[in-house]
Amino acid sequence: MNGTPALPDQPPPAPAGPAVSPDAASTLQGEQTAALRRRADALEEAVRRAGERVDPEVVEQVLAVLGRVRERLLLGVDHTVVALAGGTGSGKSSLFNAVAGLQFAEVGVRRPTTSRVTACVWGMGSGPLLQWLGVDPDDRIERESLLDGEHEAALRGLVLLDLPDHDSVSPEHRAVVDRVLPQADMLVWVVDPQKYADDALHAGYLRRLVGHEAAMAVLLNQVDTVQPALRDGLAADVERLLVEDGLRGVPVRQVSARTGEGVQEVRTELARMVAQRSLAARRADAELDGAARLLSGQLAPAEPEPARLAVAPVVETLAAAVGLDAVADAVAALVRGASWSAPTFGPVPLDSVAQARSGWIEHATAGLPARWARDVHERVATDAELGLALTDALAGVTVTARRSRWAAALTALAVLLGLAAVIAAAVGLGEWLGGGSVDGWALPSAAATALAAVLARLGATAVRRAAAGRRAAAVVADGRASIEGTARARLVVPAQQVIAEHRRTRELVASARSLDD
Repeated sequence: MNGTPALPDQPPPAPAGPAVSPDAASTLQGEQTAALRRRADALEEAVRRAGERVDPEVVEQVLAVLGRVRERLLLGVDHTVVALAGGTGSGKSSLFNAVAGLQFAEVGVRRPTTSRVTACVWGMGSGPLLQWLGVDPDDRIERESLLDGEHEAALRGLVLLDLPDHDSVSPEHRAVVDRVLPQADMLVWVVDPQKYADDALHAGYLRRLVGHEAAMAVLLNQVDTVQPALRDGLAADVERLLVEDGLRGVPVRQVSARTGEGVQEVRTELARMVAQRSLAARRADAELDGAARLLSGQLAPAEPEPARLAVAPVVETLAAAVGLDAVADAVAALVRGASWSAPTFGPVPLDSVAQARSGWIEHATAGLPARWARDVHERVATDAELGLALTDALAGVTVTARRSRWAAALTALAVLLGLAAVIAAAVGLGEWLGGGSVDGWALPSAAATALAAVLARLGATAVRRAAAGRRAAAVVADGRASIEGTARARLVVPAQQVIAEHRRTRELVASARSLDD
């Protein structure tokens, strides 16, 4: 035996490239292929969105997996490939015809001389796959037809291969067998009563397939040539040899391609295999799942809570840094008349800006991977940019104010009433000095007018204080709103963009994970 056959769970060799475009191939493929393609698309989109926020080595590995999977998906993974393998004279091709219900595979003296693989397909869309497997168009046949109705529906999706004889003296025959076997979902070894113990089968193949018993079966063909009383003992001997090879649990079935004995049972087992996912689908599923897990390791399990992006601490720090309360007090003094010059905001201290910014970023990015946190740090405004934006925003806060008209009116009234009280008092005093009666109207009127003047003056003071308080509160509210708006625009919005990209990337990776998870 030349070379060592690859095991069924090893990655298949790279296809030579099916002569079909991706768009054309997609019209030939079924639900499993479409589902896997959607997962591959999601994973590719996740890699694109993550960009440089993922370790380049991880990106390289994920893209390599995507390349292999997409190449395989061009062929479709909806078909179950079952390979009939056997030695010369085992009746493998006759059994192939019996299972197919057609006389298609060459039987007899010509068959051992060919290195071509024959395929019988149930269903449509297997052309690219068969081309990749090296099955010539002249050696393919589609089993189902309108005449079959639903009679063959249980096998729909099956690709049954009749391989060259593995014990052929021609090296190219064995090379074909070794190339195709790893691509099969199930290996069916056909043996005959005379050569079932052949060392070319056991040493060359079976002993190398330990661990893959679930994807194997042995058909003891030509049992019609054996006396009925000896058949069970013969099958038991085949099982014994398999156990000696290290293969336990491999079913051994007695069949006869000539009489049809056991053929229906073989078809039933093939239908069970068709109902499962193909080997190619399982491989693609596992590769996509592994790549998704790898990429998931570059992401956080969840995004920071919205509360972590709150800017209240930033507003408090920066409001104190720019002296917002002091400016508001100065505006209040202006309204009260205690000051005649309008206050202004001084320059924004960059050290306070840097402190507020760094503290906010650290809190907002807690839990994010380092590369994603670094992207937040790079996206938000720098200390200088944030300081300039704050200066511009505070320049729009009104820090001047007109004195209260009501207070001015009450003050004027108090003055007038005061004058009236003085006049009334003077008149009353004159009457009294002139010997007049003190019970006249002038002095009581002066007292009442003086009281009214005092009340007007007190009212003016109260109105000024209330207006000053309202204006000071408005300055504080406007100033805080300006600081908050700047912080949201320059810190929160860029951070939210990064977090949204992380969330979408994580969702895409989750959708690329295996449906069995």
